[in-house]
Amino acid sequence: MELSINTPALLFPAITLLMLAYTNRFLALASLVRKLHDDYIKKESKTIKGQIRSLHIRLRLIRNMQALGVLSFLLCVVCMYLVFSGKQIASHWVFGASLLSLLLSLIFSLIEIWKSTNAIDLELSDMELENQNLIRTILDDTGKHSN
Repeated sequence: MELSINTPALLFPAITLLMLAYTNRFLALASLVRKLHDDYIKKESKTIKGQIRSLHIRLRLIRNMQALGVLSFLLCVVCMYLVFSGKQIASHWVFGASLLSLLLSLIFSLIEIWKSTNAIDLELSDMELENQNLIRTILDDTGKHSN
């Protein structure tokens, strides 16, 4: 099967949008780090320490997400060059590596999303009134909005 130059080129907009989303997550996290730093200096609490631990992990995840996204983008460019040069076998391998890199980046993104929701849960833990069942909460909320 011959790989056309259009195939790797199709990933360009997807990877670009993904990198934009990753950058936005990083900027939001950087802002949160600055806020938590100020809060930590003012008063030390278990919630702030938990948030800081979570932020260290999330920052490493975002760094890996971005690095794998950039690698995927670079491999797409190399693949396009190989297709243009007529090196079909090499272009298939490089395109496969590009897809694998993109897949790993998305997996890191999923893990980071999971960690960020855990961090929000930690933040809400000191405000929680009672332990609620998720299904019951959803059903109660939908009943309130339908009236």
